[in-house]
Amino acid sequence: MGKVYDHLKVEEPLYNLWEGRGYFTPKLDKKSAPFTITMPPPNANGELHIGHAMFITLEDIMVRYHRMKQDPTLWLPGADHAGILTQVVYERELEKQGKTRHQLGREEFFKETYDFTMKHKNHMVDQLKSLGASCDWSREKFTLDPEISKAVYHTFKLLYDDGLIYRGERIINWCPRCATALSDLEVEHVEQAGKLWFIKYPLKGSGFVSVATTRLETMLGDTAVAVNPKDKRYEDLVGKTVILPLMNREIPIISDDLVDTEFGTGAVKVTPAHDPVDFEIGQKHKLAEIQVIGLDNKMTKEAGNYRSLTAKQAQVKVLEDLEKQDLIEKIKDVTHSVGVCERCRSMVEPLVSKQWFVAVNKKSKSGKVFAKDALDAVKTGKVKILPKRFEKVYYNWLENIRDWCISRQIWWGHRLPVYYCKEIKTDLCKKLGGEFVSVETPKACPNCRSTTFEQDPDTLDTWFSSGQWPFTTLGWPQDSEDLKYFYPTSVMETGYDILFFWVARMIMFGIYCTDKPPFHTIYLHGLIRDEHGQKMSKSRGNVIDPTTVSEKYGADAVRMALVFGTAAGNDTNLGEAKIKGMRNFSNKLWNVGRFIIDMKPEKHEKAVVESKLGKVDKWILEESDKIIEATTKNLENYRFSQAAEDLYDFVWHKLADKYIESSKNRREESQPILEKVLRTSLQLLHPFMPFITEDLWQKMKEAGSIDKKESDLIVSNWPTAK
Repeated sequence: MGKVYDHLKVEEPLYNLWEGRGYFTPKLDKKSAPFTITMPPPNANGELHIGHAMFITLEDIMVRYHRMKQDPTLWLPGADHAGILTQVVYERELEKQGKTRHQLGREEFFKETYDFTMKHKNHMVDQLKSLGASCDWSREKFTLDPEISKAVYHTFKLLYDDGLIYRGERIINWCPRCATALSDLEVEHVEQAGKLWFIKYPLKGSGFVSVATTRLETMLGDTAVAVNPKDKRYEDLVGKTVILPLMNREIPIISDDLVDTEFGTGAVKVTPAHDPVDFEIGQKHKLAEIQVIGLDNKMTKEAGNYRSLTAKQAQVKVLEDLEKQDLIEKIKDVTHSVGVCERCRSMVEPLVSKQWFVAVNKKSKSGKVFAKDALDAVKTGKVKILPKRFEKVYYNWLENIRDWCISRQIWWGHRLPVYYCKEIKTDLCKKLGGEFVSVETPKACPNCRSTTFEQDPDTLDTWFSSGQWPFTTLGWPQDSEDLKYFYPTSVMETGYDILFFWVARMIMFGIYCTDKPPFHTIYLHGLIRDEHGQKMSKSRGNVIDPTTVSEKYGADAVRMALVFGTAAGNDTNLGEAKIKGMRNFSNKLWNVGRFIIDMKPEKHEKAVVESKLGKVDKWILEESDKIIEATTKNLENYRFSQAAEDLYDFVWHKLADKYIESSKNRREESQPILEKVLRTSLQLLHPFMPFITEDLWQKMKEAGSIDKKESDLIVSNWPTAK
């Protein structure tokens, strides 16, 4: 054995050995309950980052532990097509070539984007393997696989037939850059410096009402001024009329509880077509919706003299014209929250648009309610969230959730399985407006048999397909053997930042489609920050590439650095120094192995003899039993960091510093104890540091310290205390 552990010579051959011997593929044993994790599918449009390495480490710890407990263990891997983000990324690639997606056409663009994602997906698989991810690659899935797509369409039709999917005009978040609708969760709110303009709205007759706004250009679409009914300042003005500046349109003064009396003057402009709260007020008061900003972020004909200007240009011109008419009362510098597209960072425009929605609070024909059922699953304990504090966050979101906009105006992803008949030959077809849904590509309209129809051009929100990931990957809606045996899955481990994006939707879909929550435990890890607590970003130059540091220090060191000192749900700081420290621990373990395996005396006791045990021998064996019990308890209770810290302390300080030092003058008697404790240490450390532990295990077998007939470490029996 070399003086220093050389991970580069060990990791790839060992991974190939495990995979080649079929250890990652579980056998279906109906007498035993399985342990199942479906991997959160990374986006197939780039490389894995250090956040991915975190979930890989935590999930592999659980998987390797349960495999050693001899549970039938499945870790199902896969990748996500990541609709909007991948389209944005690939369109940038096309820009470098001087091309656009419109020049390619929808079919060719889809084909090229697919090839692009496959290239990245294959590279991601290599990265996952380099970090030791012991996934069942024979079951690997992609969200655009034909069988997954068919299942996604099947769900769409179920919801459509059940009255939970509908098409309607609602206020939506519109990204002008991506040219698509966004769900509320795809909008990130950032603080920006801006202006608060106080505008004089002339009262019909005489006087004026001062109205404050941060969006001057949208005032052109105002259909009311609103005040809070409890605001005494304006109670005499409710029911009166003002003249909308620049447009000379008469609009009413109304009262509504949604008005914040602390904002501006307490009197607000109401633009139902361009603000979610205003839209809600408009619905209650039956106000007109006048859209003055179009999908292209330019002013519409409804904006009158400002038509064809960009929204920014219109803002400048509106201010100029208001000042000319002496209608600007004052201007304040403010910092306010602005919605931006989380994908491209463009400012989002609230617009009224015809889109497809899931009614999340409506009772279906089958008696299910998407949001309520997901809420009840956690409240009744069917699903447990760790850390528990995130339950309140989960409840708050589901109790205030609005209908989910699921249509996207992009080309990459699952195209809506909605068709529109062009002939409409029967009364039924006419009643349905020619609209029908089909899981398979239809040959004719099912309502009038016409063969002239067209498919809706929109694409499903990515989260609509990934929300079904735990069961579509196992063969649903077919009653497959995998589905019957491995579903519901055991644990969903992911970052707390996608609790709403993904986790809540998986629970909604799981209960709706299978009548069961898709997992019993949700384990949430935090974000990885740099060693100074700063968010990692390319612009800061503080990003850690997991592949690079793994090649430099070893996958085991990276894994231990990620889990060591990291509590569930908390952000953690990670720098190269911490990884280097865990590389030092790898070398410490290696040198322990060298001492016990490579430097063992020619003559020594072959087994532990109770009658010959000295005080220090009994102590290390007792400590070994204690660490078995502690590690088992910690892993059963998802205390991964505590387990890692305890094992580090045991190996470095108790085994190496104390017992090995005490054994150097009595090697013949202590050798079987050393071998026994090393064997236990390797088994307990294996879920955390799979490569070095398996390598040392194999060397113990070669040296006769472990029976050559024994299994490889990865499938050995988890140790039990005496």
